[in-house]
Amino acid sequence: MFSIRSMIRDFSLLLLAICLSALLAFTSLAYPESSETLSSVGSRGAEVRAVQQKLKERGLFHEDITGYYGEKTREAVIKFQKQRGITPTGTAGPLTLKALGISVGSIPPATESNIYLLAKIISAEARGEPYTGQVAVGAVILNRIEHPSFPDTLSGVIYQNGAFTAVVDGQINQPISDSAYSAARDALNGWDPTYGCIYYYNPAKTSNSFMWSRPVVITIGDHRFCT
Repeated sequence: MFSIRSMIRDFSLLLLAICLSALLAFTSLAYPESSETLSSVGSRGAEVRAVQQKLKERGLFHEDITGYYGEKTREAVIKFQKQRGITPTGTAGPLTLKALGISVGSIPPATESNIYLLAKIISAEARGEPYTGQVAVGAVILNRIEHPSFPDTLSGVIYQNGAFTAVVDGQINQPISDSAYSAARDALNGWDPTYGCIYYYNPAKTSNSFMWSRPVVITIGDHRFCT
């Protein structure tokens, strides 16, 4: 039979365990891990491809550019970091990316000025498209900001030389449709009907072989959206 003392001890230990669990749960909510994502072993994507390309240009990476951050990429990053006096972690953090000349922006806030600028290009590029297609055009522009192959600001992406027909031919200066304002707000607030695409084109209006070669993710209205 258990003594009263042992029962009290067991109950105290159980109560302590419950309190510790609650404290850990509260701590994880109050102090979440950083959401910053760094390119390291196991990473995939455009940023990794950019890292590999820059390292290859410097004669430090001799493999194919795959977009997968494997051991060979890590070894090349370490060599580069040692050359530049950066702590050789093998992870391509902000300091290493900057030293490589890789600039990646972040989605701007939905301020009135950003809504206005994004609405201008949406209206010019997607006038007459279904509403989802208008949001999708805005999403492509925002996705480019976060992609290492494009400028890292909203205005930089929109006014990149030759990037958008509507800028080249002046349609961007025409009156903005009401739906384009709404589409700009939705895109800036996170709606991406393209699932991360960085290109789009109208197959009836383009003969650009590069665009036709891109993998199509989704078709909305007259536009094909591609990676």
